[in-house]
Amino acid sequence: MHNPCAVIPVYNHETAVPAVVGALLAAGLPCVLVDDASSPACSAVLEQLARGEHIFLVRLAINQGKGGAVMAGLREAARLGFTHALQVDADGQHDLRDVATFMQVSQQNPQALICGYPQYDDSVPKGRLYARYLTHVWVWINSLSLQIPDSMCGFRVYPLTPTLALINTVKLGKRMDFDPEILVRLAWRNQPMRWLPTKVHYPQDGLSHFRLFHDNALISGMHTKLFFGMLIRLPSILWRRCKA
Repeated sequence: MHNPCAVIPVYNHETAVPAVVGALLAAGLPCVLVDDASSPACSAVLEQLARGEHIFLVRLAINQGKGGAVMAGLREAARLGFTHALQVDADGQHDLRDVATFMQVSQQNPQALICGYPQYDDSVPKGRLYARYLTHVWVWINSLSLQIPDSMCGFRVYPLTPTLALINTVKLGKRMDFDPEILVRLAWRNQPMRWLPTKVHYPQDGLSHFRLFHDNALISGMHTKLFFGMLIRLPSILWRRCKA
């Protein structure tokens, strides 16, 4: 069974999110919006959008961060009866012309996690681009695999059953550390993954919530935690892979 939707974490992106929702609806995807304790202006826009067909709204009273909002959206998507969820950022950086391709590959591989492999243009902040390469190396070490070429792109289709089995039993990072951590932990569980190239553009007037020092510190701590977790799980990870 393949009954997909889109999950969009939103924090003060009232200008960009209507176009994102419109493109997803045009692609045939119902939308689960997660208001991550946004400003009154943004909340009003989301309330107006949620009056439309096939748009659902989850409100978080306290800001949870991107990861916390995504997890709330994934749980709501499952409660609504969806089987798969496309995670999409609200700021318009993802090329939504790729939605049809991602959905087609997901339908053909319903057990797999379909991940975007970003193709950046010149709009990408250089500091964030260089920091990604360090994250890639740690992800390869902590997953004991090269199967994750990029762990930071938030454009991916989650099969909800195995994803919720993880997030409901493990305490995951709730902010920018969420995207890489969930991939490593799913890789530990031998979750099938497929990778598709997708263009990523950072709007010059866009609003980024990435905090260079604080979020990089969170991500560094996450990698340290995963490294020791990998060491503890090393025998069982290798055993499962030998059997696969």
